[in-house]
Amino acid sequence: MHSFITFVKIINEEGVGYVNSQRLSKRLETVASYVPEKSRVADIGSDHAFLPCYLLHKGVAVYAVAGEVAKGPYQSASNEVVKEGLEQLIHVRLADGLEAIKEEDQISVITIAGMGGPLIASILEKGKNRLAGVKRLILQPNVHAKAIREWAMANGWTLIDETIMKEDGKIYEVLVLERGDVRFSDAELLLGPYLMEKRDPIFIEKWNGELTQWKRILQSLNQSNDDHAARKKEIQSLQSLVEGVIQS
Repeated sequence: MHSFITFVKIINEEGVGYVNSQRLSKRLETVASYVPEKSRVADIGSDHAFLPCYLLHKGVAVYAVAGEVAKGPYQSASNEVVKEGLEQLIHVRLADGLEAIKEEDQISVITIAGMGGPLIASILEKGKNRLAGVKRLILQPNVHAKAIREWAMANGWTLIDETIMKEDGKIYEVLVLERGDVRFSDAELLLGPYLMEKRDPIFIEKWNGELTQWKRILQSLNQSNDDHAARKKEIQSLQSLVEGVIQS
């Protein structure tokens, strides 16, 4: 077994941090916390494969697939899996989205982290035929989590939990889905039913920030000579919806 001592310096959209297959970022630790024991995991967009390696080392997962669509991250993931001595338990595959999953993998949990909500939703939609045996989806959108809730509502999945966190000055959400029928209100689609209920200070911070941004946009539209009535109405509707939640 290879040592965990060497830290890898990652410079990405989250900033600079030191992470490896034992020491994950806060957001990936949160994703990992929702993986049931003895799971067979497919991590889509796995980058360096730190998450599947971590889950195998901790004894949470018994098998994993690390899927990557780009050759650079695919090679990084392959190198990490070999370095950690896990090549018999983690299969790294160069594939588009859920095409990384094979029937014989018997995947029970899918994780997708570090992408926009619309992209995650499109990956799930495109790969719906690969979800037959999957029991749980753990999704970490960087932005626009609403797209995932819309996809879930339309495709027989429901939320069982949501978490919001702040790391390196950025706010992230983690959504956990299992099979079930659900109808979300407009407010629940946008803000998240569990997050609305918990009303975490970071949740309030996020939406106060959105309200401030919308106010700036409205001021800009009002100063324009062009007709932006539809856009202004849309923003005002969002403002009213969010204010009704965070001020209640």
